Amino acid sequence: MLGGSVYIAFIRFAISLAGVILLFHLLSESRFSRRKTIICYSCFCVALIALACIWYAVDWESCVRMVAFTMYMCFAVFTIVISRDSVYMTVYKLALIFYLMSAFVIGGLEISIIFFNRNVWADIISRIVLILVIAFLLDKFVRESMKGFGDYMENEADHFSVAIMVICILLGIGYILNPTLNKEVTPQRLYQVLVNLILTGTLQLLVFRFYLHVGKEKEYEREKQLIQMNYRLLERQLEILEESVDEGKRLRHDIRHHNAVMAEYARRGQQEELLQYLQEYDRETDQGIPERICANTAVNNILSAYTAKARSERIKVTLDVEPGRDLTIPSIDLVAILANVYENAIYACMEVMKQPDGRECFIHLILRKRKSKLVISCSNTCRMETEWKDGQPATEFTGGVGVSSIIRTAEKYAGECDFKNNSGVFVVRVIMNAK
Repeated sequence: MLGGSVYIAFIRFAISLAGVILLFHLLSESRFSRRKTIICYSCFCVALIALACIWYAVDWESCVRMVAFTMYMCFAVFTIVISRDSVYMTVYKLALIFYLMSAFVIGGLEISIIFFNRNVWADIISRIVLILVIAFLLDKFVRESMKGFGDYMENEADHFSVAIMVICILLGIGYILNPTLNKEVTPQRLYQVLVNLILTGTLQLLVFRFYLHVGKEKEYEREKQLIQMNYRLLERQLEILEESVDEGKRLRHDIRHHNAVMAEYARRGQQEELLQYLQEYDRETDQGIPERICANTAVNNILSAYTAKARSERIKVTLDVEPGRDLTIPSIDLVAILANVYENAIYACMEVMKQPDGRECFIHLILRKRKSKLVISCSNTCRMETEWKDGQPATEFTGGVGVSSIIRTAEKYAGECDFKNNSGVFVVRVIMNAK
């Protein structure tokens, strides 16, 4: 602090708080409406600045030491309440804003001390200029990338990241509260300023780069699972095509025999026997028509393919499918969920068949539309114990097919997923908006 009257202190407090709010607003969104947010910020600023000025007037020495930290902690609590982000993401952004606040506060002080002989107005003007420069750089280079980074941070943040962020905050606090910073201009003090700023900035950059890398790795893993799912879907389609080719060969072979029999009946004039034979042939043809599960072509094809696969493995299949005609969820996303759910169910049943207990394997799949919600539920035989990882069945339990793909697709339509093992019966429930 460079000293000055309460009026000067008021200007400093107001500029610093306004700068912090501006920088935080560039990186975060409020959970309230714009009008309510402005009212909350205004009331908070008036109350906090008034208390800071009273403190400055009553006890100047302790205020100089603690006012920056105290005001920022009050601001941190306020933003955690008002911000739309999760607590983890809000804390990370607060650490970044605290670092930037130390940059423009100490930057203003250093400019005033070195170039303007501790002039308070030079400090105030320098702070304003630094705040505007930082805001411009944040808006141009950081704001957009921070939006994508937020998803990674919320999903992957752990104790390590929290520890790093706390270290960043403590370094900034220790720097601002150092009472020897502003006494004399020495190379050692300037070196201390530079090292603190570089070190704190490096830690922030490490956190950002680390979780950006982890998030992208997760994205690549999900893409890999999607490729695996498409590969398995292609295998099922090829199996259906091969079965169709074999069935066509069998039909052409049988038709020659049928034509020969009918020609013989006609040659002998046995019309009654010919009519009876034709009726039997019609019944046999009707039995060979593929089962139609539902009116949705894509859903019908994928369920037909996996149902044929399940029944060929001696798995009892029960289907209750009625997706409705006005379904708004694209077929590609719906097929992705159904294929993963059905594939995992078949894999679980086949794993049970390897065990000596001789349990009957079944799959019961329900696809129904309830008002504006689409409900997918699948119950199937499984092992008595389930291996869980992060609240999801492990890949060893599901055969490596993308549970994360199911969850991601459901979240795309504001949906939810639930997985549980009821004493050897695995139940998957997916609920999505289908407006």
